[in-house]
Amino acid sequence: MTAQFRFPRFFVTTPSPCPYLPGRTERKVFTELAGPHAAELNDALGRIGFRRSQGVAYRPSCFDCSACVSVRVVADAFRPNASQRKLMRRHDDLTISACKPWTTEEQFALLRRYLAARHPGGGMADMDEQDFADMVEQTPVNTYVVEYREPGGRLVGACLSDQQADGLSMIYSFFEPDDDTRPGLGTYIILDHIVRAARAGLPYVYLGYWVKGSARMQYKVRFKPIERLGPAGWQRFDPDAAPAPLTAPTPAS
Repeated sequence: MTAQFRFPRFFVTTPSPCPYLPGRTERKVFTELAGPHAAELNDALGRIGFRRSQGVAYRPSCFDCSACVSVRVVADAFRPNASQRKLMRRHDDLTISACKPWTTEEQFALLRRYLAARHPGGGMADMDEQDFADMVEQTPVNTYVVEYREPGGRLVGACLSDQQADGLSMIYSFFEPDDDTRPGLGTYIILDHIVRAARAGLPYVYLGYWVKGSARMQYKVRFKPIERLGPAGWQRFDPDAAPAPLTAPTPAS
């Protein structure tokens, strides 16, 4: 018998400075997503904490750190809080379209404004049009660019998203960064994906990695119920809960 697809070969990157925790290094394990069963492989790896970037699936594999934790929102159980409901009403005039993964000059211009305002020194700051096209268009799986437009047609947000067997995986989102009339667009884009997943009968929205104590990651755990991937698999957790106190062992009788 012939296996559906061969077991993938995994590789490890050389250590480099961690972008989230100062003074630490990061290392990733990765494999290529290629061939007729790339989507099935991506689904399987996504369930164990891998993320996709172009034709590669990767996850952290650091020597002495496990701070990066995969998180996903339980879409059908999600109930927006008061501020999230207000935000959804604030932006309910936007026209939302799931487009094929082809880049446009308009998308790239929005990305450049977003990066300059929010991540001026980040790893994507020097991205050019070809880099952007590679990020969006080099995909072996079912991928969309979800666009968010005002009634007049102006593009104010976009998100590169994969549709997996068990949910939507938000690869990268960007939006108009300094528009006082459109506050909270990043949060709204996540809320919209949760609604879309629930309507499609998809149980989860994958948000990538969360690092406790990293201010730039805190937005990911504002959507509840949320699950994290640990040694025992995916489990719900409350990021705001205090850790359980240590209890002394019961003396033997």
